[in-house]
Amino acid sequence: MPASVPIAIALGSNLGDRHAHLGWALEELSAFVSHLRVSSIHQTEPAEVLEPQPQYLNAVAIGETALEAREVLARLLRIEARRGRERLSFHATRTLDLDLILYGNHTIDEAGLAVPHPRFRDRLFVLEPLAEVAGGWVDPVTGKTVAVIRDGVRQGGR
Repeated sequence: MPASVPIAIALGSNLGDRHAHLGWALEELSAFVSHLRVSSIHQTEPAEVLEPQPQYLNAVAIGETALEAREVLARLLRIEARRGRERLSFHATRTLDLDLILYGNHTIDEAGLAVPHPRFRDRLFVLEPLAEVAGGWVDPVTGKTVAVIRDGVRQGGR
């Protein structure tokens, strides 16, 4: 088991009682993420979808874990499933969506696990809440802070 590693997890929901889904997920995360800090909740339009969908609630939680990245991912998937997440398609609505965004300063590219999350640098619905709680966190791939990446996306560039 590694020493405690800082992690960032994106949370989203656009089905059912979205606030309740996010609150429940945070309770579940507290079982293996210590020093949990959570951004404010952002309401956002669905992105990268093919059909009309309800708006999302998005937030980011950061903290520390002693778990390996693969085990964190496994737990996130179990939490989603217990809250009724069905993976009908990549673009489907969801009761709960949990993504491992950052795992310390590690880069991991394995089957089924990519850290940092490969699309987080393009998504304001992740960058805005992440910058609230960890704006100075340095992306190990680009060497830029989360706040700098967010500002670049806001301005239409990277």
